[in-house]
Amino acid sequence: MEIIKADRSRFGQTDFEKLGWGEVFSDHMFSMDYKGGKWASPRIHPFGNLEISPAMCSLHYAQIIFEGLKAFHTKSGAVNIFRPDKHHERLNRSCRRLCIPDVEYDSFISAVTQLIELDKKWIPKSKGASLYIRPMILATDIGLGVKVSETYRYLIFTTPVAAYYKEGMNPIKLTTPQEYIRAAKGGLGEAKTPGNYAATLLPSENAKKEGFTQVLWLDGIEHKYVEEVGTMNICFVIEDELVTPELGGTILPGITRDSVIHIARDWGIKVVERKISIEEVFSAAKFGKLKEVFGTGTAVVISPVGEIHHNKERIVINKGRTGELALKLYEEITGIQYGEKQDKFGWCYKI
Repeated sequence: MEIIKADRSRFGQTDFEKLGWGEVFSDHMFSMDYKGGKWASPRIHPFGNLEISPAMCSLHYAQIIFEGLKAFHTKSGAVNIFRPDKHHERLNRSCRRLCIPDVEYDSFISAVTQLIELDKKWIPKSKGASLYIRPMILATDIGLGVKVSETYRYLIFTTPVAAYYKEGMNPIKLTTPQEYIRAAKGGLGEAKTPGNYAATLLPSENAKKEGFTQVLWLDGIEHKYVEEVGTMNICFVIEDELVTPELGGTILPGITRDSVIHIARDWGIKVVERKISIEEVFSAAKFGKLKEVFGTGTAVVISPVGEIHHNKERIVINKGRTGELALKLYEEITGIQYGEKQDKFGWCYKI
């Protein structure tokens, strides 16, 4: 791999006490090109803008996929990357849905490792902060015909980040989107691609104007079954069960969701992946069976939900406070990520 180091670091210009989300970027990035049926020319070079043609096909037809994973500074001085194998698996699943060539795991982890080793100082040392890693692949053929590209650019860059939601571990407020849908079976709902997110922008902005943090999406056919939140998967604690919507082609298969399921089952909690209607959620709240609601995601880790609004009705969960299980899961997962707790599942890749 060719490595070209930046002449000057921007590290000293960054206030790590006031980190936002994806607003400042580390010194270097990784690039690799696909041409003639193979990936070639891997290189690390200074982070910077891309020079592209306005006729590049991905700008018009969105043949683009991306991923998001995190690296954590540990007290021992090592760096933990959380579940890179699962993120690589999901990256390739998205690639296949968008007709983009796969990336081999060895190539993926080598690029991430060398990039982080070069920019290790950019990993925040405060608890709750991390280095967010963004791999992405975009089609690069020039032309306005609708077709599968024959060339691609694979990029990885990193950004030091704080909490995704300003609420942190305080409960957020959700509302259903009424007439809008996010995904339908056979669509792009399970792929991490820009088109999957574009559909959520207007409803999310409308929700924020009304005082909500995010949208709680319902299925695209019956507008009845809960699917996910705009930026995370969703879980419900109903009596003694942890219930989360089943994956069926419309829900992004979250890595944190998978981690929560593994940990909860290891703790002896009954976990059920099934369809759950918004009416069932409201009914469970009415009869005192709904104990907790929380979201799961790489960005947020665990995000407690304090209120849900639907059809002009409202429920308050756990008196608007963070639930016991949500907090326990957050402490367990972040404890593993920061090297403070035993990594019994072997999820952390150490540098």
